[in-house]
Amino acid sequence: MHTTTPPGGTKRSAIRLTRRGWIAVIAIGTAAAATAVAVPLLLPDDEARPKTLTVPEGWRSGQVYAAVDKALKVRPGTTKQTVSKTDLKLPGDAGGNPEGYLFPATYPIGSQSTPASVLSYMVNTANKKFSGGHVTAGADRNAVNVYQTVTIASMVEAEADSEKDMGKVARVIYNRLDRGMPLQMDSTINYALNRSTLKTTNRDTKISSPYNTYSRMGLPPTPISNPGEAAMRAATSPAPGDWLYFVTVKRGDTRFTARYEEQQRNVAEFNRNGQRAAAH
Repeated sequence: MHTTTPPGGTKRSAIRLTRRGWIAVIAIGTAAAATAVAVPLLLPDDEARPKTLTVPEGWRSGQVYAAVDKALKVRPGTTKQTVSKTDLKLPGDAGGNPEGYLFPATYPIGSQSTPASVLSYMVNTANKKFSGGHVTAGADRNAVNVYQTVTIASMVEAEADSEKDMGKVARVIYNRLDRGMPLQMDSTINYALNRSTLKTTNRDTKISSPYNTYSRMGLPPTPISNPGEAAMRAATSPAPGDWLYFVTVKRGDTRFTARYEEQQRNVAEFNRNGQRAAAH
């Protein structure tokens, strides 16, 4: 566990604020398709039964690129190289990086599909989803812009143990931002290190990266995954509460608290249970 600083105090005993710092790699297939949103992709009429590509919630852009390469049977790395050559309709804050805007869905793939056409449709779908009045109104209520809302949703997607906890995780993020506290999310460090793990060492928290939310204040510069609709709902309408910490004591039992001392007790129970998850 890592040393953290409680609000208004000095460094206390070593605990880690984040519950987990990983994004599950979900195989493309029936299980993923069951929860994905079906999105029509404009295809030529020469294929009556096109193949499909499923992008699960929480995949990083690198995972999406690899899946597109495989679906289109092109050389590995082709889709990633296509990004800079394609006029993707991304917000200015993205700086040309589509992370967060490759919307999770099931996409039909036809013989005329290209990496550029598939990526463009994903981004266009995200723009439609993210431009609704409820998203912009939620961003205004939370004093952030839409791109920052997508960034928060991406962390919620990575950190929440279940969909029912997403609203609370989002509230912890906003509360810590409002208090001027570092977010201390393991998931952002894992993104910087291009890995998925339940373990974050003290050395990891010292890495020099704009995604190190232990050492840097505020949000990471970009989303860290491609969030789904549930995570976006949580980011736009977080649950009401004063929580600053959370920890998954055991699977299905994530406890949220505003008190550092209570968090310490919860972490102690987590350790007793021998759970291989990270504390928030």
